Amino acid sequence: MATTYIQVPPKKVLTTALIVIVLILVPATLVRCKRVDSSEVGIKFNKLSVTDQGKLKATTCSGYTFYNPITTDVFTYKTNVRQVNYDPFVVQTRDGAKFKMDPNLSYHLIRAKAIDVFGKYRVDLETIEQGYMRTAIYDAYRINANRYAADELIASRALFEENVKIMLDSTLKNEGFEVEQFTSQIEPPQSLTDMIDAKNAAVQASLKAENLVKEADANAKIAIAKARGEAEAMRIKADGEAYYNRTISASLSDKIIQEDWIEKWDGKLPTYQGSGTPLITLPK
Repeated sequence: MATTYIQVPPKKVLTTALIVIVLILVPATLVRCKRVDSSEVGIKFNKLSVTDQGKLKATTCSGYTFYNPITTDVFTYKTNVRQVNYDPFVVQTRDGAKFKMDPNLSYHLIRAKAIDVFGKYRVDLETIEQGYMRTAIYDAYRINANRYAADELIASRALFEENVKIMLDSTLKNEGFEVEQFTSQIEPPQSLTDMIDAKNAAVQASLKAENLVKEADANAKIAIAKARGEAEAMRIKADGEAYYNRTISASLSDKIIQEDWIEKWDGKLPTYQGSGTPLITLPK
């Protein structure tokens, strides 16, 4: 039995191959899949149209999301807490003193406002942090610092930081961001620091001098009290000795004195020149 071969023209082979390739590649081109993690919010938006109000046509999505890359795209934002340590800002107080502010911001994207954030900025969070957020922080510092004189700001640091945080909370929340924590290290100008150091040194010197005066006064009072005590002790001692002497003197009678004289007499009568005989009374 003879084998029959069908000869296919080269153009038909090429066309058939192209059709097969298109049938394989077109579905992959028209449909894509993107995985949106649980710590993210996905924004599925139409690249070619907007709403009647001129806003982006978009919906939020999560998990595995399929879309047509020709007309649609999916953008994701992280919704976990992010921490940003900014380079220092320099702002002026009401009297022209320059303070350096070193801020640290912790915040998170409000999931329900993700579409509004993307529709307005169309950039990732890192770009928003170094753009809009940085400007918002600087404005909060600048506006509040202008309400204080330099010495007032030094004395009211806690209140100043609280006012900055309140303003920043309100501003960022309106844009779709929730502030978790905001802190800043405030560094006054060197001239003001020197003045404060000099003032503190003067206060310390004054306190030291005052303490020395108090110490000298206390020592003087101690010395006076000690002298008074010694004088009182001497007076008491003298009064005791006087009392003793008076008591002894009062106890000596004439008889005791006479007996003492007799015990000490050697038996010889005194010799006198002239007339008269001494009278000596001897005890019987």
